[in-house]
Amino acid sequence: MRIVICGCNGLLGQKLMQAAPSAAEVMGFDLQRQLVSQAGHGYKRLDITDRRALTGTIKAFAPDWIINAAAYNNVDGAESERELCWQINVKAVENLAYACRKAHARLVHVSTDYVFDGKEGPYDEEAVPNPIGFYGRSKLAGENVLRLAGIDFAIARTMVLYGRAQGVRPNFVTWLIARLQAGEGATIVTDQYGNTTLSDELAAGLWAIVAKAKTGILNIAGREIIDRYHFALKIAEIFHLDAGLISPIATAQLVQAAPRPMRSGLVVDKALRELNIELSDVAGGLQKLKKQYGSDLSGSQT
Repeated sequence: MRIVICGCNGLLGQKLMQAAPSAAEVMGFDLQRQLVSQAGHGYKRLDITDRRALTGTIKAFAPDWIINAAAYNNVDGAESERELCWQINVKAVENLAYACRKAHARLVHVSTDYVFDGKEGPYDEEAVPNPIGFYGRSKLAGENVLRLAGIDFAIARTMVLYGRAQGVRPNFVTWLIARLQAGEGATIVTDQYGNTTLSDELAAGLWAIVAKAKTGILNIAGREIIDRYHFALKIAEIFHLDAGLISPIATAQLVQAAPRPMRSGLVVDKALRELNIELSDVAGGLQKLKKQYGSDLSGSQT
């Protein structure tokens, strides 16, 4: 089996490269000069918004599957960088769908709870999307591209993704650990709810989709829903850091550029039932991450 992983140098991409089946021939695509993960797979520097370059490379490699872990995911930035966001979250998906049709490949695409408005969460796979910000609208448009593409595809919706990998931007958990380690305070919202998702478990879920040749939409996220403030307190507890440095705040006080789905969350029963994967609760996921840190709790991304 031949598989392409787009965005292979990101947090999720690195986890996918590391967890790839030993019998698979894997090729990673990203924008950096070289592959970050030392997983022994192939790599090509490639911009997936370039249809001609992407199609030619896909034709030459002839993959059975493409897993798209690439995305523009700066929620506030999407409001001012709309063209860039659309190019990555929609146009690149159109290019991947086109390349899949040409190569007779299947596509696994990662989406988000931001396709919903956050008024009636948690949401199952049949819930009707209603995004409230440009990022969410772009991700829903990417989903809709696949619905009309005439290819075999699966969409994995996830949220609050965290984990540790080489050279990636801090996520909520690694950012908070770094601040608390440095003795710096953190102000966290109390009114945004959702699942917290360990990147290793999402990667395992995506590989299960490939192994079982699943199609359609699957929610893959941690199995517990919590607000961000109490998630932060749990991080401090698990990593033995000073919870007194964490202060609560309401989202409205932050005056953020993009609206957030406040009472969100994803129902993950279908993924647990059909993929036979482990999705941790909040404490369980953080304990797994803590083992990855080992004795190094500096918060640095190594």
